[in-house]
Amino acid sequence: MESLNTNLRIGGLGKRLVDNGLISAEDVLRAQDEAATASQPFVAWLVSNGLVDPTEAALAASQEYGVPLFDLDAIDVDQLPTQLVDDKLITRHHALPLFQRGKRLFLAVSDPTDHQGLDEIKFHTGLATDAVLVEEHKLRQALERALDAQDAAMSDMLDADLESLDIDVADETPDDGDANLGVDDAPVVRYVNKILLDAINGGASDIHFEPYEKKYRVRFRQDGILHEVATPPVNLAPRLSARLKVMARLNTAERRVPQDGRIKLALSRNRAIDFRVNTCPTLYGEKVVLRILDSAAAQVGVDSLGFELAQKTAFMEAIKKPYGMILVTGPTGSGKTVTLYTALNILNESEVNISTAEDPVEIQVAGINQVNVNPRTGLTFASALRAFLRQDPDIVMVGEIRDLETAEIAVKAAQTGHLVLSTLHTNDAPQTLTRLANMGIPAFNIASSVNLILAQRLSRRLCDHCKEPDELARDALLDEGIPEAEIDRGDWQVFKAVGCSHCTGGYKGRIGLFEVMPISEEMERLIMEDANAVALRDQAAREGVEDLRASGLRKVKAGLISLEELNRVTKD
Repeated sequence: MESLNTNLRIGGLGKRLVDNGLISAEDVLRAQDEAATASQPFVAWLVSNGLVDPTEAALAASQEYGVPLFDLDAIDVDQLPTQLVDDKLITRHHALPLFQRGKRLFLAVSDPTDHQGLDEIKFHTGLATDAVLVEEHKLRQALERALDAQDAAMSDMLDADLESLDIDVADETPDDGDANLGVDDAPVVRYVNKILLDAINGGASDIHFEPYEKKYRVRFRQDGILHEVATPPVNLAPRLSARLKVMARLNTAERRVPQDGRIKLALSRNRAIDFRVNTCPTLYGEKVVLRILDSAAAQVGVDSLGFELAQKTAFMEAIKKPYGMILVTGPTGSGKTVTLYTALNILNESEVNISTAEDPVEIQVAGINQVNVNPRTGLTFASALRAFLRQDPDIVMVGEIRDLETAEIAVKAAQTGHLVLSTLHTNDAPQTLTRLANMGIPAFNIASSVNLILAQRLSRRLCDHCKEPDELARDALLDEGIPEAEIDRGDWQVFKAVGCSHCTGGYKGRIGLFEVMPISEEMERLIMEDANAVALRDQAAREGVEDLRASGLRKVKAGLISLEELNRVTKD
């Protein structure tokens, strides 16, 4: 009887899919509810969750509604009139404009029953809309390609006319006469805009504008290494710094003290890049450094971080625990923030309350309550954390544990049913435990609150287009810590950087090296006995925890990084 009631509640395409034996009635009902909750077309939800084959779903829809099936492979996606419909509507309703005939717009869809989407596009375009049935997987690919082409066209336009960049600039008039020289100077405006675009297109993380006595240089940090990219005339120094300060809403008349600001640059209708700006007075003028904050680039997914399988398993188990503390450690620029936000993106659901305190917020994420720490106004990590604990949190992220007060509150939160994520500046995972003890946290509290410690570095990844085998002597391989037996078996093939048009000096992109150390019962016992970092490191090794060097050697063996790069990031 229950099965009969279930079937009676299903109609249209869902019933056709059940009758064709492609899916169960229970799965159809669940899919209808969850697709509606996610504001996603029914067919798109079924295919993206692997419940039906996209071609079979399209054929079933064609049979059910008597609509012919159109093959998207037969058209040139680059020639489609996507400009007729806003990108957000295309993405939200999973509908791709195919062609216009008079006042009628024909849209490729995988679910022709999505009348709400068709009506909304009709309202915004002023055109009557007709649905054209296509296969979901081909539609998804065509949508991605069309939107990417649209962004590329927008970037080309920006390159052609740099002055038209949509930059959020304060409407301030500088008070200082000399500083005013650079603000409205068209060549300076164009030059600065081009530098910003070149940095984004080159995958840079930071831009340095540096004045010296007889030279001015601009450098990009790409894959963790600074490269000189331009040497404008030294007499442009005050104009360049003034332009950057106006863009960042800073006081152009003040050159004696450091200042912090922010620039927002719109690359296209659906992508904007933020720059965090800092100025610092030097002997020969103000040095200005811009940190590029690209939220899209930072949300890479756990599989792209570079974990080994055992490390990923330990990491995922730790973040799924309802309470306790996860600490990420490493030097500045080692990717700690990306790792933390990868975890937060996995945990970010409507059922949980997530709050973060950072200095400053670098990655903005919808659904997470983010606070910019400002010690000058009394908003410290400790005070923000206290406020979080009065707002019914499930998960708390503290940008950095810098002092005993913050550490004590974080530990207390981890012990009282909250999951706490934070960072510390130590060289490896075992040293993090002794660092907490040196800050004044009692051993019992450390042992009972910390679930996992993750130490990491970022290593430049070898370019797949130009890397070459590196013929190293046997003794050289032994000196690097490679086991003698593996060398004799011929298990090792080391690669080196060469350089080509696809990369920068033989490297393209970066990959993480990790030491992932869960806190076991034996580790807790050692902590309670006030064991030093050496004893904790030995215990971690006995439990199979790979240190940063061993993790890096795995990636050398896999041909992902060079030995030279491994030594740069892991050797003391």
